[in-house]
Amino acid sequence: LHLSAVKLAELHSDLKIQEKDELSWKKLKAEGLDEDGEKEAKLRRNLNVIMTKYGMNGKKDSHLVDTNYIKDGTESDALDDPRLEKLWSKAKTSGKFSDEELDKLWREFKHHKEKIHEYNILLETVSRTEDIHKNVINPSEENLVKEEVLHSKHRELKEKLRSINQGFERLRKVSHQGYDTNSELMEPRVIDLWDMAKSANFTEKELESFREELKHFEAKIEKHHHYQKQLEISHQKLKHVEEMGDKEHLSRNKEKYAMLEEKTKELGYKVKKHLQDLSSRISQGLQHNEL
Repeated sequence: LHLSAVKLAELHSDLKIQEKDELSWKKLKAEGLDEDGEKEAKLRRNLNVIMTKYGMNGKKDSHLVDTNYIKDGTESDALDDPRLEKLWSKAKTSGKFSDEELDKLWREFKHHKEKIHEYNILLETVSRTEDIHKNVINPSEENLVKEEVLHSKHRELKEKLRSINQGFERLRKVSHQGYDTNSELMEPRVIDLWDMAKSANFTEKELESFREELKHFEAKIEKHHHYQKQLEISHQKLKHVEEMGDKEHLSRNKEKYAMLEEKTKELGYKVKKHLQDLSSRISQGLQHNEL
């Protein structure tokens, strides 16, 4: 796949969580707790998202291109959306962003693209399920259950679309005006969670507590980004030492690279697991609103 060291570490974290979720699902299925197959369908969607994200779905150029605005000038090719490319180009040339802020903004653009990927995969799944449901002649109790599953998926689609629209508006605003120096939250995934939390059924006290937890979560994400950068630097150094044939430094560089790779994988797993837990709590609050 020719993935970079950072992308390989991210893939490892994603697959580790997928494996954990699948083991949990197998236990639920054995106990007869996934009769409608909704949890199994969600697992398949998640796996599809992972395969699309890392170019393992057999479709050429379907994965997110691993580029960085510092390395080369081809990053906009990876966004697959003229509106996003136009915003990114404007932001890059505006002079309103430091290198660090541009790095954060690029992560926001990539995160937005991933959200669109997930939405399209879910939309395709819902369309297929609807086609099957329409072809059923005799309604039964099982079909009524499947109809409820469809309603649930439509709610999920609606929430994802709302998040995408909010995300695009944020990207448009930031690209034109720069970052708000008074804003406490900067990481795109954290901002998404906070926007969703404000719409959920939380008391003021619970919301404030959740905001504090999001700050800690953001610090964890920043730590992960730090290790990702160090891993990429270590990988470049290791390649250079290998090319030079410097055996004395090769062993030392290999040890450092292995340590950074393991730490990056570990932090990546913790970040994604924490994100999953926070998202689940918000989803419960949003569902409560609809009851």
